[in-house]
Order: sequence, then C-alpha cells, then structure tokens
Amino acid sequence: MTYLLLFAAFLVAAAIVFFIVNRPQLIEIDATVPADFPAEGFSHATFEALLRTYVDAEGRIDYERWHANEEHLGQLDSYLAAVAAYSPVNSPNRFVKKSDELAYWMYAYNAYVLRNVLSHWPLESVTNLKAPLEVTTGFGFFWRQRFLFGGEAMSLYAIENDVIRNTYRDPRIHFVLNCASESCPIMRPDLPAGDDLEPFLASATINFIGDQENVAIDHDNRRIILSDIFKWYEKDFLNDLRRQGLPSEGGLIAYLQSAAPERMLGDLAAAKEYDIEFAGYDWSINNSKAQ
Repeated sequence: MTYLLLFAAFLVAAAIVFFIVNRPQLIEIDATVPADFPAEGFSHATFEALLRTYVDAEGRIDYERWHANEEHLGQLDSYLAAVAAYSPVNSPNRFVKKSDELAYWMYAYNAYVLRNVLSHWPLESVTNLKAPLEVTTGFGFFWRQRFLFGGEAMSLYAIENDVIRNTYRDPRIHFVLNCASESCPIMRPDLPAGDDLEPFLASATINFIGDQENVAIDHDNRRIILSDIFKWYEKDFLNDLRRQGLPSEGGLIAYLQSAAPERMLGDLAAAKEYDIEFAGYDWSINNSKAQ
C-alpha cells in the first residue's frame, strides 16, 4: 500500500510539473480593428485579399515575400484584431447563419496559423515550435499557444476539436483547415460565408479526395493509400454517413464513394475490398515553390 501511495504521489507531482512547465502561452496581436470594419456582420475581405496575393496556384504560401512586407503583415494583424474582438460567442448578432459562424472559425483558425508561422519565419515545420515538455507532435504549436477569439483565449486544438467539430459536425472542415504543412489541405484564397459556404465545402471535398496525394488507389497491389486525415478523423466521416442515412459498414471507402468526384467512383467500387494504408504526414512548411 505504501508503494502505491508513493507512486500515486509521484504521478500527481509529475502532472503538476508538466502543467506548470507547459502552462499556456497567450499570443496577443498588437493591432486594432480597422476603422472601416463593418458595424454588422464580419468581413473576411482583408484576409481574402492577402491570400490572393500570397497563395500560389498549388495552394502553397509565399511566406518569404509576405514576411518582408510590413504593410501586409499589419493588414493581417488588423484582421486578427477583429477576430480577437468579435466571435459568434460574444457577438452573435454579427453571425446571422450557422454558415457565417463556421466560416468565422475556419478562417480565423487558418489566419492564426499563418500569423504564427510568419512570426517565426523562417520555419521548417510547425512542429519546431515545441513546448518545454513535448508529449506529441505539434503540442507546442496547436495546444500550448493560445489566441484570442472574441475575447476568449483558446488553442488551435480547442478551436478545431471543441468548437468546430463538436458544434458543426461537418467533416468537410478537414479539407479546409490548414496547418501550414505539406500534407494539409491546400490553402484556398476564396473565403465565402453564408449561403456560399456550402458549395465551397463541397468543392474542397472533391478536390481533396481527387488529389492522388490524399487518395491513391493501387489496383496492382490491391490497396488504397489515404491521407492520415482519414485515420485521425475516421469517426467524423463515418458519423456523416449515418447522418445522411447511408450505410457506414463499408468504412472509409464508403465515405469516399459518397463524396469523391465521379471519375473515381468506378475505381473506388473496385477497391472496396482492398487493404487501407495511410501515407504518413509531411509536417514540413507548405512554402511556395516559387521561392
């Protein structure tokens, strides 16, 4: 019994040390909301214009050029000042539809990811921004660091999992949220909200699944190789099948058949008995190849 008590005390002490050493780090943006920011709704126009300037045709970001442009860094900070000031939680009147809310959370997430990379540029991987005690890949970047959303400090992990996934339950968000890494969904310069969000999510899904980097069917070896995103969030994809009233017994391949571009449907039908493998995740920065 004495040994058990000592072991329990050790575990408690280790947990206390872990949380003290890894205490949250608030990253505040030194900027103000633009004077012309609309009194109603929430405008993503500034962020959208910046993405159209720095995102290439392959969805990668020209961080080097953006980092060198003080004016455009300031414009990103002004957009994030609005994110920090308003959210669907503290300013619900600004977000008329659920799609307006979801757009806010997705684009704010992406904007903070980009700003964090730019703040530490040059950076080879987001995993290089480590917590003092790193317990899993990306712990420092996605969990320890906190950012303001409508006055509330939250981690990127919490935004993705506690807010977006739990509230909106739409697995297509996994094809839009960008973690500044090569294996992430591409960054998209268009930022629709409201009724325009639905076709945007549908298009992002088709494009992600249609990319052989994310879904590769190897008929010769009877296997299908998927992005790790499908492994990490398999429950989200299968739950979506059930919400649609579709059978989920076919697992991930059944989800792919429900969402893939038409040109892939024949191959997916032939692959429904194939082994599923996962490609592994490339955490290197999704820097523009135009460098």
